Amino acid sequence: MAYEKTYDLLDLAVWMQSTREGVSLNEIANKFNVSRRTAERMRDMIITRFPQTEEILCENNIKRWFIPQGTLKDFIQFSAEELSVLETASTLLENKQLQSKKEIFENIINKIKASIKSDVYRKIEPDAEALLEAEGFICRPGPKLRIDNQIISFIRQAILECHQIKITYFNKKTSKTSTNILDPYGFLYGERNHYLVAHHSDGYFGDDVHNFILSNIKTVEILDIPFVPVKGFDLKKYAELSFGAYHEEPFDVEWLFDKEVAEEAAKYIFHPTQTMTNNSDGTLTVKFRAGGKREMDWHLYTWGEHVKVIKPTDWVK
Repeated sequence: MAYEKTYDLLDLAVWMQSTREGVSLNEIANKFNVSRRTAERMRDMIITRFPQTEEILCENNIKRWFIPQGTLKDFIQFSAEELSVLETASTLLENKQLQSKKEIFENIINKIKASIKSDVYRKIEPDAEALLEAEGFICRPGPKLRIDNQIISFIRQAILECHQIKITYFNKKTSKTSTNILDPYGFLYGERNHYLVAHHSDGYFGDDVHNFILSNIKTVEILDIPFVPVKGFDLKKYAELSFGAYHEEPFDVEWLFDKEVAEEAAKYIFHPTQTMTNNSDGTLTVKFRAGGKREMDWHLYTWGEHVKVIKPTDWVK
């Protein structure tokens, strides 16, 4: 039976051109999770379509195949999602204060954009921008819960198409699973949990948007029902009301770092709206307005006794 997974074949062709060492049948089988016989059929179809494919005999008589550079120049294009991921990575480098690396990365992005045919780029650029706006990244290192990539992919597609989704969601507080019809707006990536930001399509909660823990979403179905976002909603502004990705009513925050750690603390961006003051006694004052007491607690513990919470006045670790 003919191998019908066209996308896998295209991915295989790109892979075979990207490596000088070539790829073996075992590597093809492992990468695409297929049998050796299917891997052989995939290789044969590539060779038939691209007779330039070269064969190498390596140690232990293992055969490997590669496609010479330039063969696929008219076949390789970039998707809106791929461009948005690159732009997001560039933003993360900036957030991590790696400006020099960000500039190099932006040069790479520009070269990629320059290689895309103009008519194709005009089609995917708006989609890439929409996906980028939907990715409200607030990333930090540390352990993360496993999330089904297929669920993320479906939600991204729904965001891009402005279509409602139906999810089954497990609420850990009630230990119950519910079904929700949502207008998906974007993602927030936090220190311990990642969230879907969405509005209930039935309007039961008015114009309020809510965060759904991505790892608690069990299934996603894209509905053939378009939606219009709540007027005036801005994911970036919404994210700035939070510390990390935990969203609650914002409050005034003021932290005082002692002189032993003041220089180190000054290197951090604790919140996008923060202000910093170097005090005459060598201490550092940081102020911002946000919600997310629990994530603030988690972060403050990393500074131990070197930080004091001035506001809120009733703060208890």
